[in-house]
Amino acid sequence: MAAYRADDDYDYLFKVVLIGDSGVGKSNLLSRFTRNEFSLESKSTIGVEFATRSIRVDDKVVKAQIWDTAGQERYRAITSAYYRGAVGALLVYDVTRHVTFENVERWLKELRGHTDANIVIMLVGNKADLRHLRAVTTDDAEAFAERENTFFMETSALETTNVESAFTDVLKQIYRVASRKALERGDDPATLPKGQSINIGGKDDVSAVKNAGCCST
Repeated sequence: MAAYRADDDYDYLFKVVLIGDSGVGKSNLLSRFTRNEFSLESKSTIGVEFATRSIRVDDKVVKAQIWDTAGQERYRAITSAYYRGAVGALLVYDVTRHVTFENVERWLKELRGHTDANIVIMLVGNKADLRHLRAVTTDDAEAFAERENTFFMETSALETTNVESAFTDVLKQIYRVASRKALERGDDPATLPKGQSINIGGKDDVSAVKNAGCCST
């Protein structure tokens, strides 16, 4: 059994986007998940950056390409390109700043306006370690998530709480949706030709399946 897999050695590639107001901790969630790093000095993201990490789901290697953008209004022009091809999203708010939770509805509307109905969405209440400053109750967030049919989790990028779970749960759910779609078409997900899109929606031009014959042994 190989203990090492090259960076481009994966079976599935999924694009996931991070959205939410500026300062809610999107970049620290990304760095914690992909590099296990956290910075108290992190500056606002300018434009777009992305990082990758692979996980194993069943007997497949799923590679996440996670995009992070600034929440400030002045960078809104990048939205259509940013969302294109995304099959998963983490919609992040700060549990200590109620206004960031109030804006979740607008972010969700924008997300759904640019992506397919099958996109997997995780509502994330970050900075849960700041218990004494909490301004958004778990019950309120759970009720919103249930009403909008999204997943929900509270995280702390500082304490690493639920960061792994938030990302991996999204990726596992995307994998299940993609596999189900492939089976509905009569395809075997393990034998899709190299580069064929996992078309879980109508706008997916990033996520793909690699040729199982070359790399997945």
